[in-house]
Amino acid sequence: MSRSAPVGLLLALMVLLVGCRSAPESPSSGSGERAPTASRIWSTDGPPDVIPPGLENQPDPVPRVEPRGARGNPKTYRVFGKTYRTMESAEGYYATGLASWYGRKFHGRSTSSGEPYDMLQLTAAHRALPLPTYVRVTNLENGRTTLVRVNDRGPFHSDRIIDLSFGAAYKLGFAHRGTARVRVEVWSPDGAPAAEARSDRVLAEVPAPPHRFVLQAGAFRNLASADALKASLERLTGSRAYVVRVSNEALYRVRLGPVESEAEALRLRSLIIDANLDEPMIIRE
Repeated sequence: MSRSAPVGLLLALMVLLVGCRSAPESPSSGSGERAPTASRIWSTDGPPDVIPPGLENQPDPVPRVEPRGARGNPKTYRVFGKTYRTMESAEGYYATGLASWYGRKFHGRSTSSGEPYDMLQLTAAHRALPLPTYVRVTNLENGRTTLVRVNDRGPFHSDRIIDLSFGAAYKLGFAHRGTARVRVEVWSPDGAPAAEARSDRVLAEVPAPPHRFVLQAGAFRNLASADALKASLERLTGSRAYVVRVSNEALYRVRLGPVESEAEALRLRSLIIDANLDEPMIIRE
């Protein structure tokens, strides 16, 4: 649709409500890799001057098998004094929380993956998922859903789980507000939730059968590192943690749970993040 004056004014005003993106510091010594470079301080961002007709109806990107990017995937990086760890695999990722968006201030600039940012395309930034990764994002307030390609790092606010392009936020119906509560799940190239996702998941706001939830807090190639994180999680949460060997990937995954409710899983996830013990992903069993 063409932008009208009231809509443009409203979108411009909403910039004040949208979160900050920040410039990563240099990675800690010994990492041997540069930190992601795309996320910067957001002070004067906003929507495009003209919103193309039909932007809310643009088709989803088609997931395809892509190699892990050479850029944007250091094992760790630092932002505002906090260390973030990137995930070796996106398998089974599932999370709910707040999404924000970023727009014209970053249009044309390089993303963490090295690709130019196009605010009208269906892309996203995530703190930990491998770049690139395809995820399905559902606005839990109106049921709208879209696939996006994650090719950037951010947002660096602990209360937000993903930063969407303006085009994605517009398609999901919250560009005028700045943030929305969403569900995010990894999507595979065959058009289905990735490996550990179940066929009975729903993408609309309809009742779902009861599930239990597990938090995956880390994945290591060294068993001693996995055991150390397991012990730290149990001390912090008082809940059972365990290590799972993934033989075909030579990885040791550290998991916590299961718990009976998503609310409890989200509480534990926040507790772990606040203790700087990585950023767990929630897996629905």
